[in-house]
Amino acid sequence: MPVQAVPLYLPGTSLVHRVGAGPKLLLLVATGVALAVWREPWQVTLALALVLLGYAVARLPLRALLRQVVGLAWVAVPLLAVQWVFASWRTGVGVVGSFVVLVLLAGLVTLTTRTTAMVDVVVRCAGWLRRFGVDPQRVGLMLALGIRSVHVVLGLAQEVREAQHARGLRSSPRAFAVPLIVRSLRHADRLGEALSARGVDD
Repeated sequence: MPVQAVPLYLPGTSLVHRVGAGPKLLLLVATGVALAVWREPWQVTLALALVLLGYAVARLPLRALLRQVVGLAWVAVPLLAVQWVFASWRTGVGVVGSFVVLVLLAGLVTLTTRTTAMVDVVVRCAGWLRRFGVDPQRVGLMLALGIRSVHVVLGLAQEVREAQHARGLRSSPRAFAVPLIVRSLRHADRLGEALSARGVDD
């Protein structure tokens, strides 16, 4: 069964689309640093509200946001439950909320920014690594593959969910996790073979 396509970039003319890849990536990094320090429920809630506002300003279709929310629920809900039981609800909201905010913000960046633009920024910023024997082009390739792999896994997750529902296993986490892991590993193997055939692993 072919992997269902999950869009990486949705063209548009909104203010968010017109912002350059550099400032967006800088905002993503700054948000990650800020949420590592400030994780009070009200702070996380404010950050989430701003990210959702970004989706609205970008005029992205609601299904693009819902697709990410549904995918996050499989991880966020169990994680929140564990944090709530073994720590506190405040810790749970802080940790899980920060995770959700960062993933949704990363989704907003990728949906409104061409992958090539982000890779170009990373390659330019990694230029100084040449003195240590690191090829900036390979760093850019790793970023591009990482971005693409996230969306491939989302497509695989959608396929597994559909197969799970067809077999009446809607409430079985194991019936979802095992096939998803197997399919993801197979995709990684195929990707590795393709890169090796092109000499990228040299």
